[in-house]
Amino acid sequence: MRHRGGERVTEAVASCVQLLRAAADRDWEAVPAGRLEWSCHRTAFHIAEDLVGYAGQLAARAQDAYVPFEITLDEGTDNEGLIQVVEMGGALFSVTVRTTPREVRACHPYPFRSANREGYAAMGIAEVLLHTNDIAEGLGLAYEPPAELPEFVLTTIFPHVRPGPDHWRTLLWATGRGELPGRPPVTEWRWRNNLVIEADRLTLQGVTPAAATDLHTGGDGGFEWVDGGPFQGTRDAAGMVVKAYGEGVHRPEWGLFVLVRRADGRAVGGMGFHGVPDEDGHAEVGYDLTEAARGQGYATEALRALSDHALSGDEALALVAAIHEDNVPSRGVATRAGYTRATFEEERTAYEERDMDRDLRLYVRRSATPKGQ
Repeated sequence: MRHRGGERVTEAVASCVQLLRAAADRDWEAVPAGRLEWSCHRTAFHIAEDLVGYAGQLAARAQDAYVPFEITLDEGTDNEGLIQVVEMGGALFSVTVRTTPREVRACHPYPFRSANREGYAAMGIAEVLLHTNDIAEGLGLAYEPPAELPEFVLTTIFPHVRPGPDHWRTLLWATGRGELPGRPPVTEWRWRNNLVIEADRLTLQGVTPAAATDLHTGGDGGFEWVDGGPFQGTRDAAGMVVKAYGEGVHRPEWGLFVLVRRADGRAVGGMGFHGVPDEDGHAEVGYDLTEAARGQGYATEALRALSDHALSGDEALALVAAIHEDNVPSRGVATRAGYTRATFEEERTAYEERDMDRDLRLYVRRSATPKGQ
């Protein structure tokens, strides 16, 4: 999957500037921007602030907080001058996104305290598109960005939002700016950057719907894989993410993660869940490694980290892994990660009520603390 975040930022800012220049002779201070309390002038300046601020976060590799700076306009700056500041911010941000290495993450509070270059690009584009729309609404102008931009935003930082027939209208609805037939109005919203779970030698990087689509259709998902990767099981799991996203039931923390080595930033396998915990609080986990990465303890390390994270919350009572009887290495991974063979009754239920293949054996890791206590 070719990294196009910088190009998309440039395209988004160009669409914004085109609209602003068409209304440069208007009084932006006297007109509120759509449903916002800000004026159109304040909203345009906010776009510039976001672009420069996001560039600063990535460039500084900020880890714990926002970089402590702000931009100001010279006294008496007219609308054309403000447009130039928006253009400048867009150029800085686009170059920063283009030149930031894939593995770099910088601090952002929502919801997992960090974002990579794709996440930052999507957040910046969302700010540009949505606030340009606010300004257009305030000034009584028509605005619609290129369709690929809201699609990129939705599939990167709105994985929890079921896609609609029109990406732009779906993004407006998801951010409380419009209506969609059959869906209730949105009054509160947050975007969601991908979850990253830390392990010793690895990071488990949550796969967005955009990356899952690329993986499922034969791409690399935006990851640099070791020789032989990704394995077919990872591509199949990506297909499950795509299906769940299309049905509006995808939950990123119960989706697919790619295992990336800290030493060289290369992906060695995939691991994740078949869906959210069921009514009994059970979630099924699956995993695979490329052949070149096997026998080095990566799967055990990753499964232990993923299981610790999943069982630390309030949803899962137990995690289960269905493993072929003759797959000795996989059984060893599960055992070393704290899983034990399921009870006879649990396996019988899996065979008879859930149509589990009779060649599979069930391994379980249970929550150490019963939920609700």
